[in-house]
Amino acid sequence: MADSSTATADAPPRVVEDCRGVLRVLSDGTIVRTSEPPLSAAAEKVPADPSVEWKDVVYDAALGLGLRMYRPAGAGAERLPVVVVFHGGGFCIGSYAWPPDFHGACTRLAARLRAVVLSADYRLAPEHRLPAAIDDAASVLLWLRDQGQATAAGTADPWLSELADLSRVIVFGKSAGGTLVHHVNVRFSGAPPDALRPVRLRGFVPLMPYFTGVEPTPSELSCPEDTFLNRDMSDRYARLCLPAGATADHPYLNPFGPDSPRLDTVAVGPTLVVVGGDDILRDRDVEYVRRMAAMGKPVEMVEFAGQSHAFFSHQPWGEPEDELVRVIKRFMDKVCGLSAPGSAATATVPDKEH
Repeated sequence: MADSSTATADAPPRVVEDCRGVLRVLSDGTIVRTSEPPLSAAAEKVPADPSVEWKDVVYDAALGLGLRMYRPAGAGAERLPVVVVFHGGGFCIGSYAWPPDFHGACTRLAARLRAVVLSADYRLAPEHRLPAAIDDAASVLLWLRDQGQATAAGTADPWLSELADLSRVIVFGKSAGGTLVHHVNVRFSGAPPDALRPVRLRGFVPLMPYFTGVEPTPSELSCPEDTFLNRDMSDRYARLCLPAGATADHPYLNPFGPDSPRLDTVAVGPTLVVVGGDDILRDRDVEYVRRMAAMGKPVEMVEFAGQSHAFFSHQPWGEPEDELVRVIKRFMDKVCGLSAPGSAATATVPDKEH
C-alpha cells in the first residue's frame, strides 16, 4: 500500500488560479488557455455593425502580435481620424478577435465616430507579466508612425494611406486597456515631436481603467460577489499580471502608489476618463481624475450612474452606450479641432469626498 507521500506525489496538478475558465494556472506551474472566449448570455446577442469593413494585420511579426482594422462604409476620399483601441481582461485574458462583444463594440465605434479603428492585441500574463503589455501598446503607436512614414514610399497599408488622418489620433482602452491608455499618455505626450511623427496623439479615453492599491476603497469593499468584476477576480488579475512578489501598489497599476513616479512634472494630453457608477473601480478612477486635475492636467470625467464594469462592450447598443458614444464623439471632435469649442461637454472634476 502506497504511503501518503507517494499518493501526494502521484496526484494530478490542481487548479490554483482560474480566470473565467479561459486561463487556468495549475499547482505545478502549468498554464492552460482555451481558444474560445467566455460568453455571457448578453454577449452572445451583441451584433456587429454590418456596414463596417474589417481586416486583421500584424504589427509585430517577431512577437506574433496583430490588430484588427475597421473602416466605416462610404468613406470615399474623406480623411478620417484614427482611434487606437486596447481591450480589457486584467492583462491576463482577452483579444481583439473575441467575438461578439468587443468586436461588435469596435464596429460601432468605427461607424458612429466616423473613424478608422485599430483594435490591438498585446502579450498576456502570467506568461508575459507587466510591463510587457505596456511596451506592446507603445509598439502599436510606433508601428502606426512607421506606416505613416511608409506612405510616401507606397508601402503603407492602403486603408491607412488612403483613409487615415494620422494627425488626429485618439487612444481608447477598456479596463486593463484603460490602464494602457494612461501609460502611453505619460510615455508619449511629453516626448519630442519626432518620436511619433507624422502621428499626432490628440486625446486619450481610458474607459474604467484598471487601477489597484493595497488599501481597499469603499467601492471595492461594497462590490457584490456576483458582479462581472468582483474583488476576488480583480485581486487575481493583479497577482498574475504584476511582477512576481509585487503588491497592488506597484506603479504599473497604481499611478499614485508609494513607489510610483511623480506625475506633476509629466506632460499629459487631453484625457476623458469614463467611470461606471456601480463599478468596483469607481473610487480609484474618480480619485485618479481628482489628483490629475489638481496637478493642472487636462482631465475630464464622465460618470455613468448605475453602470457596472465594462458595460460598453457587453451591451454596446443600449441607451447608456448610445450616450457614451456621443460623449466620446464630442471629446474627439473637440480635441481634433472638428467642432466649435463651445460644443464640448464640460469637464467634471470630483471632490475628494464624492
